[in-house]
Amino acid sequence: MALKGSRHMALPFQLLYHHVRAGLHRFAKLSLVGKLVIGFLVTFYIALLIAIIVISPARIGQFMYDTGQKIRSHQWGWALLAGLFVLVSFPPMVGHTTLLNLCGFTYGIKGFAIAGPGSVFGSAIVFVILRYMFSHKLRAWSSTNEKWQALETVVKAKGLPLMTLIRMSPFPPWVYSNSLFASIEVVALWQFMVATLCTSPKYLLYVFIGSRVAAMSDGKQREGMDTQTKIVNWILIIGGITVSVAAGWIIYVLMQRQLQGVSPVNDELAAEAIDDAEEGAPLLDNFSSESVELEDEA
Repeated sequence: MALKGSRHMALPFQLLYHHVRAGLHRFAKLSLVGKLVIGFLVTFYIALLIAIIVISPARIGQFMYDTGQKIRSHQWGWALLAGLFVLVSFPPMVGHTTLLNLCGFTYGIKGFAIAGPGSVFGSAIVFVILRYMFSHKLRAWSSTNEKWQALETVVKAKGLPLMTLIRMSPFPPWVYSNSLFASIEVVALWQFMVATLCTSPKYLLYVFIGSRVAAMSDGKQREGMDTQTKIVNWILIIGGITVSVAAGWIIYVLMQRQLQGVSPVNDELAAEAIDDAEEGAPLLDNFSSESVELEDEA
């Protein structure tokens, strides 16, 4: 029993090592533009972490609360947030989760009325634009890529349940999940929208966390709270984050299982294609000369 337990404990570290190693390997194969984009994102997140430490979470929380109140006081504040959801849905933009939290900061739990539709329609707009603008290149590229062909086969066989699990999974991230589905020809727009709509509980959870953090971020509100109210708020915040992480992990495991069952070769290649999508493939990859020739012939 002890040996079995130690294996389960080691599993997350093995997965982390696998993803780091696979990520470095895929990074080495990216085009110059892809490497620059990934380098920018890594630099951005490191700078963001340093900024949080230097400025302090308390000041950042107060800033977000004040920003949320300014947006709330504006007549078209809801439209601004809705527009931002569309913007951050285009790769390689980031900030979808932050926007969900900001909706909670701004309107409380009612912010879900903006976050939910904004996420669904923002991603649908991106889906249509990417498929329309890059349809020929994506078709030519996927016709020479075994991983993408395998993923299309698995998605076609598994249907909407697998699409929903991929959409709900934290990997690939939100913005690259949009480009992933846009690049899979067998996925129809209505299926993509239904799969996205099914992720609404996750959006609601992030909005809820934002609403609770907002109450603890404003100095005036925090000073007026008694100890019991503060404790309850912190429990709700920590509980919400814990549920979010646990749900993401469970869904990711379920997604990996759903990728299996078609054929061993397709299953493995489809899983690799999902991992590639975390780095923005195929939009950040070079299209091969063979793909370009195929496109020109078409």
